[in-house]
Amino acid sequence: MDLGIKGKTAIVCAASKGLGFGCAEALAKEGVNLVICARTPEPLDAAADKLRKHGVEVTPIACDITTDAGRAAVLAAAGHVDILVTNAGGPPPGHWSDWERDDFIKAMDANMLTPIALMKAVLPGMIEQGWGRVVNITSQSVKGPIGILGLSNTARTGLTGYVAGTSRDVAKHGVTINNLLPGIHATDRAVSLDSGNAKAKNLSMDEVKAQRCATIPAGRYGEASEFGATCAFMCSKHVGYMIGQNVLLDGGATVSTI
Repeated sequence: MDLGIKGKTAIVCAASKGLGFGCAEALAKEGVNLVICARTPEPLDAAADKLRKHGVEVTPIACDITTDAGRAAVLAAAGHVDILVTNAGGPPPGHWSDWERDDFIKAMDANMLTPIALMKAVLPGMIEQGWGRVVNITSQSVKGPIGILGLSNTARTGLTGYVAGTSRDVAKHGVTINNLLPGIHATDRAVSLDSGNAKAKNLSMDEVKAQRCATIPAGRYGEASEFGATCAFMCSKHVGYMIGQNVLLDGGATVSTI
């Protein structure tokens, strides 16, 4: 299937590894030029080298995308933006009694306010040209809250509410905004969560992973490549009628009829 996005320019956040890299690579395979960002230069530059092998222009910007300066650097490097994929590492797991106001503010800065700021920056240009695609990487916890991920539950649900209204306001201009909700995937985030769980339960990593896989109808963790392919489709010419949707990619782990 021709996704119809060859030659377009995309910003992909937190793209040095994991789900962000999966999305960037899927877009690169479709001929999309990229501006990618992450905090650490070395893995970011390595990711850029891999992406360039697909014959596209790749500009890596080492920065903290949750800061004004970081966003300004990425936006300046991109110039005209056709596609925006927002992404940031999830807040640490914990217990409701441990989280204080500053913990919530930090989570909202990263997982709610940063995507909103990026959207506000690129939407006017998308509206002017009559075409644009925004995909926010959020979490399955938006659909099915996870107790130990209360910070993520809170911040990402706030972003979902913002998208629900904004997406419907810009749709008439040929601009779509949708959210992609990952369940557990074979990334560093999974290692972090499994490590905490293993320590808490005094189990091995293999035991913890086996327990988690048993709760997933697909029976396995997702792959960054299949997540990226879904993201690329949501950035394509074929989704002009997909507005403000929350697309679960969790192997069936979230139990819901609707």
